[in-house]
Amino acid sequence: MATPGTATPATMTASATHLPRSTGPPDAEVDTAASMVDTIDEPALDIEHMPVENDPRMWSPARKNFVLTLIASGSMIAGFAANIQNPAIEDMEEDLPATSSQISLSVSLFILMQGSAPLLWSAISEVKGRRFVYLVSVAIFFAGSVVVATSKSIGLVIGMRILQAAGCANPYRVFKRGNVHWAATLADIFDPTERGTKMGIYYISPLLGPSLGPIIGGGLTTAFNWRAVFWFLSILAGVVFLGFLLLYKDTFRKERSATYQALIKRRLKEQAAKKLKEEEQAAQSRPESLKEKEREAGDREARTTNSSRDVEKAEPMAEVGALVKDPTLKISMRDVNPIKPLWLVLRRWNNALMLFASGLIFSYCFTVVYTTSRTLGSAYGYNPLKIGLVLLSFGLGNVAGSYLGGRWSDIQLSRLTEKNGGKTYAEMRLQSTKYAIWLFPISVVGLGWVCQQHVHVSAICVMLFLSGFFVISVYSSTLAYIVDANVGRSSTAVALNSFFRGVAAFLGTEIAVPIQDGLGDGWMYTIFAIALLFGSAAILLTMKKGEEWRTKAEASENKS
Repeated sequence: MATPGTATPATMTASATHLPRSTGPPDAEVDTAASMVDTIDEPALDIEHMPVENDPRMWSPARKNFVLTLIASGSMIAGFAANIQNPAIEDMEEDLPATSSQISLSVSLFILMQGSAPLLWSAISEVKGRRFVYLVSVAIFFAGSVVVATSKSIGLVIGMRILQAAGCANPYRVFKRGNVHWAATLADIFDPTERGTKMGIYYISPLLGPSLGPIIGGGLTTAFNWRAVFWFLSILAGVVFLGFLLLYKDTFRKERSATYQALIKRRLKEQAAKKLKEEEQAAQSRPESLKEKEREAGDREARTTNSSRDVEKAEPMAEVGALVKDPTLKISMRDVNPIKPLWLVLRRWNNALMLFASGLIFSYCFTVVYTTSRTLGSAYGYNPLKIGLVLLSFGLGNVAGSYLGGRWSDIQLSRLTEKNGGKTYAEMRLQSTKYAIWLFPISVVGLGWVCQQHVHVSAICVMLFLSGFFVISVYSSTLAYIVDANVGRSSTAVALNSFFRGVAAFLGTEIAVPIQDGLGDGWMYTIFAIALLFGSAAILLTMKKGEEWRTKAEASENKS
């Protein structure tokens, strides 16, 4: 039950919902209705903490951690799918047969689709909820995995890898690094002050995919063949599907959705406009002498009422409360414009800069595994299992950076909040990255030149671990920022983030391989590090100006 001063569903759309009923004459009622129309566009209240039925934020810690465990286990699908085939590249080329460029294309298109599909899944989740999207997407991934495992041509492999990507895009972007719905699910159940730590813990699981994927892929390929890799993915998808079907309860609450808020606002406008028109017609039909007497009576009543009424404590309009509880008020696909929400996120400078930085970061995460696999196979002569064992060091760095980076992010956020008088804002989250954003590019350069010189493999393991640690310690904070800075649009923001990462990874893979062949690992990674410095600059600029840009954008949106 809402306490005094707490937003309720009836008060969530605008201050118009606080307008008291007019008990004066018709002209006064017309003025009240007109005022209602004018004020519906005022800023919405805090939908982040909107009271809802069976509030996931109020669940017990054990229940919330169970949901965290469940979605984390599912998130491994995407991590495995993106990296598990890397040690099997040479085996696939011989068996299908296929050229190295065709295998590279299958990898690039996979990650491009994996980044793009969440834009659709995000819109569907606003209507059908998280659970529906999880089940359908995992089922699609299962079907694609089975067909890839039985494919006889590279063309069919490429096509079904794209289908796989569409299926694991939802878990991936919501699970793994952008984790559209998985990240949105965490936003459903955890408050902003908890999200850094929980996202750090959560990321350990999807990062096990890149960590263990190459080892499992290498082991299966060495023991059987490359097809065993995709049979493994099929079995994993089946287990995850059953887990969500039997154990997962949806955490999505429409009252905390910006889409639902917009629907309420539109319905309020329609009702207010209709009431205004009816009252104007009624007022015009009255004799002038009667109108004058009613206006005088209304003025006297208004003076008496205004002198005693506390506007801040005004009760919500009964019509609005009834509207929120109206079972016919449901979001449909017609209410979910997939373009407008994306534009509302992208047009904010703070979001644009963070999406740019995120794309660069993820491009490295994906490209480094692929290019290092090529170097270890060609220059060191390693078999698939040995390649997987070396790449494990990057995954272990990811796991350490995810947990420690998320924990450090929450510590810094709490410290800065206390220093700011108990008030917090999203940009505080980024303060925890101000050292790692410079150490990360340095570690990338170091990795490039130890690979170039073909030194002992232990040096490659160390540099893979360090770059893996720094990249995820930065990423966990930037993802939490993207969620915190887009209240009510977290799913859309993370979906757009996934799209940027998918495009960047696609371009990174297609560009990195020719540079690696032409200039070598040293200069390839040096060029990458220079690009990452631009991403670091974007994060710093968002730290400094993000709150100002975000506040202006929110004020502009509330007026439109």
